[in-house]
Amino acid sequence: MLPSFRARIQEEKTRFFKRSSSFANNFVLSVIRETQVASFRILHYGKDIVDVAIRVYGRDMCRIEGEMEERERRRRRWGLGLKGTALGDSRVEKLKSCIVFPRSRVKLWIIRATTMVLLWTCLVQLTTLGELLGPSGWPCCFSHESAASFLVKSLPPKRVYQNNGYLMVSCNGGLNQMRAAICDMVAIARYLNVTLIVPELDKTSFWADPSEFQDIFDVDHFITSLRDEVRILKELPPRLKRRVVLGMIYTMPPISWSDISYYQDQVLPLIRKYKVVHLNRTDARLANNGQPFEIQKLRCRVNFSALKFTPQIEELGEKVIRLLRQKGRFMVLHLRYEMDMLAFSGCSQGCNKEEVEELTRMRYAYPWWKEKIINSELKRRDGLCPLTPEETALTLRALDIDSSIQVYIAAGEIYGGTRRMLSLAAAYPNLVARKLQFSFKLWNMFS
Repeated sequence: MLPSFRARIQEEKTRFFKRSSSFANNFVLSVIRETQVASFRILHYGKDIVDVAIRVYGRDMCRIEGEMEERERRRRRWGLGLKGTALGDSRVEKLKSCIVFPRSRVKLWIIRATTMVLLWTCLVQLTTLGELLGPSGWPCCFSHESAASFLVKSLPPKRVYQNNGYLMVSCNGGLNQMRAAICDMVAIARYLNVTLIVPELDKTSFWADPSEFQDIFDVDHFITSLRDEVRILKELPPRLKRRVVLGMIYTMPPISWSDISYYQDQVLPLIRKYKVVHLNRTDARLANNGQPFEIQKLRCRVNFSALKFTPQIEELGEKVIRLLRQKGRFMVLHLRYEMDMLAFSGCSQGCNKEEVEELTRMRYAYPWWKEKIINSELKRRDGLCPLTPEETALTLRALDIDSSIQVYIAAGEIYGGTRRMLSLAAAYPNLVARKLQFSFKLWNMFS
């Protein structure tokens, strides 16, 4: 009888643990299924789920324990001896201890599993809420992730096309000239179905500015905002970069004011042949008029949308505007009377003999400036010279601009200094220099 009873006890234990494991698996699957369908409901009723699960387990355990006691009473009625009874009692006690111990462990496991499900559900809900709010409506600890998801959703689809090669560009001139050149080069790359490398800015001009493209413009915005038009890379692929180091690329200056057909007929075959073509001059290399409408529209899009200043520069500009507005009305004047402008144009009205000679030397110092001998008077009569500071003062007064308004000089150092600015300062005394924008003081050189 004892071996048979021992086998029955072992069978009941095995059946109990199988039933418990099956019930636990079914419980976890049901929780996950409910989470997928209505995860928000779990946030409110998670505690109820734990209580119900514990009650269900407790009910099963009590029922099994009752069955064991009933079997024990039957065994005693069968008339087993004292030894058998004592041995049976010890078996029952061991079985009870086995039942009680897993019961506490299962309860702890259920609590842990439900807690993990609730935490995971909260994370999903918070992430979804952050995507709906966008980067501006989310706490700072999630701002980067929310902003990234927002940008991914707003990106235009990539334009898929057969790449004919790579176009490298070295811009020249001032910031305005380089900005216009970048617009032209994007349009050319789009028209030729090539990959554009982020343009290199001029570092050898009169300004000697060492800034890179990413120092002035938001390079990531520039690349992603135009992905539906042209593929743009920050640098060449490694296999082609080695060719640049070895000088195995074709470098050329495009012809000025060329039609888009010039690039189709002359430049594209070179790109297909050499895989990489470097344009080392970009100022006015694409004609302004007579181009296809799509080309003109893309140029405008690059200029007014893709070329976005870095956050630091935008913050600085907003600070300058805020300081100006604190003092009342203002006007921004781009006074094109810097040394390089006068030397390039050959306009020397109002300059003394030493200044004329200095401008001439500078003109010959830059070999890519084609005009060397310039008749200043003839060029002035043709209307090709910038307004002098004296002429600017007369123009503003003729336009009936209030003399008390602030005039912010958005230009470099005025050639001739104080002597050339006296007339403008007398007509409009509230002059604000760019170099004094942080202290917001008026030029005191004229007082």
